[in-house]
Amino acid sequence: MEGASNGGMLYHEVQESKLCAVHCVNTVLQGPFFSEFDLAALASDLDSKERQMMLQGTTTAAAGDFLSEESHNVSLGGDFSIQVLEKALEVWDLQVIPLDCPVAEPAQIDPELENAFICHLHDHWFCIRKVNGEWYNFDSLYAAPQHFSKFYLSAYLDSLKGSGWSIFLVRGNFPKECPISSSEASNGYGQWLSPEDAERITKSCNLTQAPPQRNNMSQQQHTERLPSLAETDLQMLSDMEDEDLRAAIAASLMDSSPATASGESSIPKTEIAASLMDSSPATASGESSIPKTENKDISEKTA
Repeated sequence: MEGASNGGMLYHEVQESKLCAVHCVNTVLQGPFFSEFDLAALASDLDSKERQMMLQGTTTAAAGDFLSEESHNVSLGGDFSIQVLEKALEVWDLQVIPLDCPVAEPAQIDPELENAFICHLHDHWFCIRKVNGEWYNFDSLYAAPQHFSKFYLSAYLDSLKGSGWSIFLVRGNFPKECPISSSEASNGYGQWLSPEDAERITKSCNLTQAPPQRNNMSQQQHTERLPSLAETDLQMLSDMEDEDLRAAIAASLMDSSPATASGESSIPKTEIAASLMDSSPATASGESSIPKTENKDISEKTA
């Protein structure tokens, strides 16, 4: 059993806009370690390195085709690639391994002996994590972490694989304590819950709400699923926040400056944050050319 961390508390982030990749990384690390701007900077850095490789290894015409395409590592809607998640976790000396890789074979047989899994389908990411010796599903679509028994963990992973989910094993030296104080937290989406509070919230939601369904996932018949967030919670997602996110990501994608020799992102966080002050490009009608994220019932929302 791993040692107690964060005073026995669980760190959970509830879905904000389309930031499930941010929520996934932070729940793997159990703390507000990354913001959407941090991941956008990593995505831009990866794009820059990929463009450099294309320029060195292909013809000018082929490279031009690649350079004209949008980012391969983040969409304007905020969906990040697995490479971005890998880079973020590498900062904390953690390795992301596909579960079907030969090196991960022991995890396929005895998943309870591991510490964390990342799951992905379509544009939704979430984390299954062992905290203080107990397994929890930290899916950001849920109001609180869902406790898993060791037996159910294996059955749940098998169910995800059978439904087409990509599953990644996370290995390495996980942070034991979150070194970031609440006043220094890089985002405001998270909350600290005791296991008892998480169980209480889960039971309360089970009594008042129906289980969530994901788009194109009607074939899933999981026996243990937490309820979706209340519709009133989803309505709290303001258009301003969505536009700010898109503006920040768009600004980071437009920066084609080469990565530094040290491999760190060439985009200072201050520049990314400053992009929030810029308005979205206007169309001829005067409205933003970047479509606003529509608030939908969680039964239609994928992430």
